[in-house]
Amino acid sequence: MFEPLTVSALTLHIQNLLRRDDPLQDVWVLGEIGSWRRYSSGHAYFTLKDPGARLAGVMWRSHLLQQPWLPQEGDQVLVHGYVDVYPDRGIYQLYADAIRPAGRGELYARFEALKARLAAEGLFDRERKRPLPERPARIGVVTSEEAAALRDVLRTLHQRWPLVEVVLFPTRVQGVDAPDQIVAALAEAGRFGREGAPTPGAPLEVILLVRGGGSLEDLWAFNDERVARAVAGSPVPVVTGVGHETDFTIVDFVADHRAPTPTAAAAAVVPDRADWIAQLRGRAQALLQEAQSHLRRERRQLQMLETRLRRAHPERALERHRQRLDEQTARLHRSMAYRLQRLQERLAGARGHLEALNPHQVLARGYSIVQKADGQVVVRPQQVHPGERLAVRAHGGTYTVLRP
Repeated sequence: MFEPLTVSALTLHIQNLLRRDDPLQDVWVLGEIGSWRRYSSGHAYFTLKDPGARLAGVMWRSHLLQQPWLPQEGDQVLVHGYVDVYPDRGIYQLYADAIRPAGRGELYARFEALKARLAAEGLFDRERKRPLPERPARIGVVTSEEAAALRDVLRTLHQRWPLVEVVLFPTRVQGVDAPDQIVAALAEAGRFGREGAPTPGAPLEVILLVRGGGSLEDLWAFNDERVARAVAGSPVPVVTGVGHETDFTIVDFVADHRAPTPTAAAAAVVPDRADWIAQLRGRAQALLQEAQSHLRRERRQLQMLETRLRRAHPERALERHRQRLDEQTARLHRSMAYRLQRLQERLAGARGHLEALNPHQVLARGYSIVQKADGQVVVRPQQVHPGERLAVRAHGGTYTVLRP
């Protein structure tokens, strides 16, 4: 009686067999791309086929981003990777880590060798990448004057930032003569970037090196070592936009900035005027609000100062002095009235006292005053001699008498 295997056990057994087979863990497979799908995760799923069979394959995002070239349906390719089982679907598939066009191995070998050598020299180092100007006044474009890429670049620059001046440095971008011409065009553009450019105007602030898509052979001028070193030695920052998004060339690694397409390269070097207009409107609104807030603060400050000024105005002081003068005048009047009353009372007292001492008042009561002839008042009998004439003043008048 045999013991049956579960599906998982059988799949695991097959998986172990494949993993123990060394040739299947390091294999190159030749075939035609039957389908190629790149998901939002960044991974690519594809099929390889030939007249006799089909093979499923997958390339993870980490490997995909390192590829200088990616295929399309119908391309003949060489794919490197290992074979393993995908248990969920019960199929074996190729887990790829490199993909190349079939029949182009020599070109790719040269590409990889030059890439490794320049990387070892430090030409790809991030530290040597220069920042791009925020709002360049003048830029150079190195490309073919008949290329569609030039029209795309000019259209994009005009739409995004029409203030920029563009200087074209025409060159061939394909063929055996292209590398020398590209190097010469970059050198000329570099002279424009230095102080005292050959033509009036601002110096170049950035250079666009662009061309449209094509095959590996079409783009090979941008894998030339002379071109790469010209880009690295440019006194002006260089932005590349060569081919399509999936195309990578040596100059892309050397340049200060790599854009996936010529249009993207143009967009990378100039701001979007719509964004700037929106920012300016936002700043204008912010300035207006700040100005209004400032005016409100100043108005409150002015009102406070006006209040303080009114309080400190001389008229206020005069009013206070007037009131104080009125109070002092009233106090003086009261004091004078009181003193006058006291004086009147004293005068009345003195008058009464004086009246009481007035001799006429005494005479009115029946008394008389006796005076000698010389006017001396007689107050003692001893003052008068017998027979001396005396004057007697009574209330009714004066008369004389003789002392007996």
